[in-house]
Amino acid sequence: MLRQTLPAASATTQRRASALSPCRFRPSVVRQTPSRRLHVTQAAEQAEPQVYYGRFGPWTITNEDRAEVIGYRLGISATAIGFLFCGAYGLLPADQDSTRAAMQGLLDPAVVLGAAGLGVSLQLIHIYIGVLKRTLQALWAVGTVASLYLILTQDAPAATFVYEHPVWIWAVGPLFAALTGVAFKEGLCYNKWEAAGLFGALPLLVGGHLLGFVPHNVEQGLLASCCVLLAVFAGRKYTQAFKDDIGDKSIFEMQKLPQEQQQELLRKLNFDD
Repeated sequence: MLRQTLPAASATTQRRASALSPCRFRPSVVRQTPSRRLHVTQAAEQAEPQVYYGRFGPWTITNEDRAEVIGYRLGISATAIGFLFCGAYGLLPADQDSTRAAMQGLLDPAVVLGAAGLGVSLQLIHIYIGVLKRTLQALWAVGTVASLYLILTQDAPAATFVYEHPVWIWAVGPLFAALTGVAFKEGLCYNKWEAAGLFGALPLLVGGHLLGFVPHNVEQGLLASCCVLLAVFAGRKYTQAFKDDIGDKSIFEMQKLPQEQQQELLRKLNFDD
């Protein structure tokens, strides 16, 4: 296995690797003893090391890999909890003044929890094309800074302030764009219906409120739908095998090699043009 921690891959290799996205390529798996096909579960992955044959060579799942995947999933869960709390507040009937007052003081902590969880997930997410990952992280940073600014400068909770002043969606919206990007990746790569639904509903909810073209009852329906989809999405992450969230680890190891070693490996694997 290629385990060196070295400079980033060349543009040529990144293009080759990106064409081998986990949405189109699954590493094969065999036992280290005779060649028998195995349906891998998380329990089996932890019980004995499995060898996966990726595009650039064999690899195995380490304890560090498992910790990263668990951290990624916990981050998604934290994001879901924060979003669900704010969503539940927004869905309260108008006559629930006492409940609204009790929840209002926790809206800002919920926003911080959700943003922090998404930040952790974007740090640990496995995406072959580095520029795409950095773009999602930049969107997260812009939206998070704007949210913290509102928390620190406004008397009203940031969530209600943005709801009452939709123009501020331009500032905090990148946070939702980053979450939409995660949903797109998960929906495309793993055919997750809840992630695909979130990819469609979340921009419509945020953009509709910004532009004011969505009726209030439809907006409430979209908010409820996003809450359900995100909850299902976060919960179902724990049912996946670790290898699914890791992708083809051999590609990431390839990208860490210096350009000369990349070209040498490509020649050995007959990937040269």
